[in-house]
Amino acid sequence: MSSSRKSNRPPLSHPLRLSALALALGGSLGAGAVLAQTNASGAIFGRVEAAPGAIVHIESTATGFSRDVPVSQDGRYRAASLPVGRYRVTLQQDGQTVQARDSVQVNVGSSTDVSFAAAADAANATNLGGINVVASALPAIDVSSVDTRTVLTAAQLQRLPLPQSVNAAVLLAPGSVNADSRYGNAVSLGGSSAAENQYYVNGFPVTNPLTGLGATTLPFASIEQEQVFTGGYGAEYGRSTGGVVNLVTKRGTNHWQGGAQVLYTPAGLRESERATYRPADGEQITGRDKHSAKLWETQYSAYVGGPLIQDKLFFFGSAETIKSENNTYTLGENVTRSYNTNKTDRWLAKVDWNITDSHILELTGLGDTASTYATQYNYDGVNDIQGSYKGWRSQKNKGTAGTSPGGKVYIAHYTGYITDNLTVDALYGKEHTDHVDLTSGSDCVYFADNRDSVPPSQRLQGCNISSSIAAPGAYDDTRGWHLNVEYRLGDHDLRAGVDRYEVESLNGSDTSGGVGWFYYDNPPSGVIETRGNLPVPPGHTGIVERYVFTAIGKARVQQEAQYLEDHWQVSDRWLAYLGLRNEQFSNLNSVGEVFAKQRHQLAPRLGLTWDVMGDSSFKVYANAGRYHLAIPNNVAVRGASGSLYETQWGTYDGAPNTNGTPPNWNPIENTVYANGADGTPPDPRSISARNLKAYYQDEFIVGFDKQLAENWTYGAKVRYRKLRSIIDDWCDSRPFVAWAAANGVDYPDPSPNCYIINPGQSNRFLIDLNGDGTLEDIKLSAADIGLPEAKRAYYALDAYLEHRFDEHWFGRLDYTFSRSYGNSEGLLKSDIGQLDPSVTQDWDHKELMIGSNGPEANDRTHQIRAYGYYQVNPEWLLSANVLIESGRPKNCIGVYPGDIPPEINYGNSYFYCGGQLTPRGSKGRLPWTYRLDLGAQYRPAFADHKLAFTATVVNVFDTQTVMSINELGETGSGAPNLSYQQPLSYQTPRYFQFGARYDFEL
Repeated sequence: MSSSRKSNRPPLSHPLRLSALALALGGSLGAGAVLAQTNASGAIFGRVEAAPGAIVHIESTATGFSRDVPVSQDGRYRAASLPVGRYRVTLQQDGQTVQARDSVQVNVGSSTDVSFAAAADAANATNLGGINVVASALPAIDVSSVDTRTVLTAAQLQRLPLPQSVNAAVLLAPGSVNADSRYGNAVSLGGSSAAENQYYVNGFPVTNPLTGLGATTLPFASIEQEQVFTGGYGAEYGRSTGGVVNLVTKRGTNHWQGGAQVLYTPAGLRESERATYRPADGEQITGRDKHSAKLWETQYSAYVGGPLIQDKLFFFGSAETIKSENNTYTLGENVTRSYNTNKTDRWLAKVDWNITDSHILELTGLGDTASTYATQYNYDGVNDIQGSYKGWRSQKNKGTAGTSPGGKVYIAHYTGYITDNLTVDALYGKEHTDHVDLTSGSDCVYFADNRDSVPPSQRLQGCNISSSIAAPGAYDDTRGWHLNVEYRLGDHDLRAGVDRYEVESLNGSDTSGGVGWFYYDNPPSGVIETRGNLPVPPGHTGIVERYVFTAIGKARVQQEAQYLEDHWQVSDRWLAYLGLRNEQFSNLNSVGEVFAKQRHQLAPRLGLTWDVMGDSSFKVYANAGRYHLAIPNNVAVRGASGSLYETQWGTYDGAPNTNGTPPNWNPIENTVYANGADGTPPDPRSISARNLKAYYQDEFIVGFDKQLAENWTYGAKVRYRKLRSIIDDWCDSRPFVAWAAANGVDYPDPSPNCYIINPGQSNRFLIDLNGDGTLEDIKLSAADIGLPEAKRAYYALDAYLEHRFDEHWFGRLDYTFSRSYGNSEGLLKSDIGQLDPSVTQDWDHKELMIGSNGPEANDRTHQIRAYGYYQVNPEWLLSANVLIESGRPKNCIGVYPGDIPPEINYGNSYFYCGGQLTPRGSKGRLPWTYRLDLGAQYRPAFADHKLAFTATVVNVFDTQTVMSINELGETGSGAPNLSYQQPLSYQTPRYFQFGARYDFEL
């Protein structure tokens, strides 16, 4: 549719009081295995030489939880579904401990290899009372993994100079890209749109159910580990064609610990943001400094955790509050200036109950509320003159494009080690979010004064704060469960699972004041070209377009899945992964009727890894898989709930009334219902194609990892993703007119309606064309519909070099060469920042797709990342983060030069400018971006290193390069758009953040 119309512990008090083994494990990013782990736990596995009848004892150093795992006849053992954290692993023979490994780190969704040599030959061991305590580091390369991931621990998140947000850490993953600024702080992963990712907290999905943009989050200091899958993930994961972000929270331990932190970003040390402005003829879009917003921000956070019952029952709680103020405006003589007060409150509470060593229960609750109160004034942005008070706006859990969904989440998770080979885990969770958007003047008529004959400073300003008002009582609900069973059978680690989730949303908007008026000068040609050359009667002051848009509804999506996977140890050096996932999606309208359904969506996942040298120093791996995505809830709100979308042109005489209504309004046409949206709820049987296929893509990965020296590893991988099927709406009645004529069916009202289809494929519809109450069975081929095959391909070469932390420094360098190419970004349309996932204007009719094939908005051909930290001495730590990226492709979007029926003519929405075809990405690229962040941390010895002072500077060189521009080269009338290439966003300006933190034990 057309958018314009239509860990357990905090960091140790002494940063150097860590064994070499623990630091080697905790300091490495990207290492990990996929031995059938849940998305909230990990595993330990390994081989034992010459140890018949041996037992491996695994014990958490924080909670006392332990497991005894027998060694099999072939010398292997494995402990699955372990809570993340550090463990002591000991080999026991005849009841005696003969070898031990301390500080073994278990990461989320990963498996850690802890193998033991024969007791008599154990190398690098210290004998302590007959026990060989092995001090050598575990293998730097995990030869059992077949996916691509980045794992960050709490210590790394604290040491690196990152903003305190989940997505700031996500952007460290190769292939991640900041989405268009009109989508908030969302992230694109692997060439997909920013609405195709999945977020989890302790195994429960917290992704925005309405649009897929953003997720409910938690206090940053409560994150124990953050895992980012960018490809190759196993059959347990689905409903994502971008990436998966897993968050595991901290938990209480056997020692009461706590801490508090204050972070302050002063406005005086924040550089002015470059304002968006209209470039002069021939002027480069490098930006210029103007009067602009300044921002101060203060963050307070605290945590506490410890035992309620020693070794049995534990509690962890944390909270944070973020307060900030800023003011925002755009340059112009007759604009609005907004003074914003922002507040975010987050909390988390977690209880862990070790019922026995064989049964664990985890209860998690968290809250996330973001609110903004804005006071608005009329403003002359050219001369920096503030005018009269205009009104206020109060929002809760909205954010840019809804990317701050917020909410309250409650999760119960059970893990049972039924036998040595059988493990069961079950989860139930629910989330509820209320969305509030209130304004003064909500009864004011919405209007826009677009008359070129009137100087901007003299154009009318209305009393309305927004063009639309939000649906009262808007909310999102998510609830569901999963059940997983794992069984080890010889060389096979088998895992099967089922899940069911239901998400429900009440959302939408109404036109502010009930109606909108758009004023224009009389066209010189005497006709309105975008309305099929509609004649304008002479002798009137001007023309005005009446606009009404209402789309409010309730929608549900039911998601079910079953999966089976096998990790098969083919030989000592070869491991095969075989997985199959089956998914079902059902979309329901406001009265609970199914309007779109996909069943039996089979997604095979295959992987293979080769331990080339047999010593975990060189790994070669490959992966292939299929991934499906459900239709988000906003599709039903927009297209299945009876939206009203009417426009009507007319003339007026005299000066527009101060309340925005036109004097002597005289319509010159009948009301036009854009895309057939006349307020009538559509028949659920007619909303979507009856043979609708799922949205899915295929992915292939080949790579290697190799140890270069004791603490050095390097590697590379090649990734290829191809979108195979897409779901979007289509709003062209011409093929139905042709079908009716060919089949002798009367079609008295061929006004366009929108239908959910698979673009570029044949589609079957049930539609009552002649109004007799009987649905015609209509089969249209891809040629009949006229849309091209949907295309989106992403290929990338990722190469890295990493130095593991060795008590002195950690560093990683990544280079990514990639291309994202096609005629569809996916669920979104960043070219115009359209906020309608899966109902973009792209596929509404065939003319929109002419010239659409080219480099996508998220394409960044070159990316260089470098980050790390250096422990100067026990008191001082320095850190850095570098990101260098090539620029985004540029477009010129304008008016189609041919004939299009007026009811589907979208004006300046086509890949044409000046009557000439301007294919996607043909206007060059935006400049490269460069960013350097630096950090320093001081932990004085006089406070036993428990007190920390921090300083971070973001964007050290203040390189405010343009990140996005206005790509509309023409206005709706076909005239050159003076705002073409106007910058819409820049890099974040330089700012300083200072902090103080204190950690303590009771």
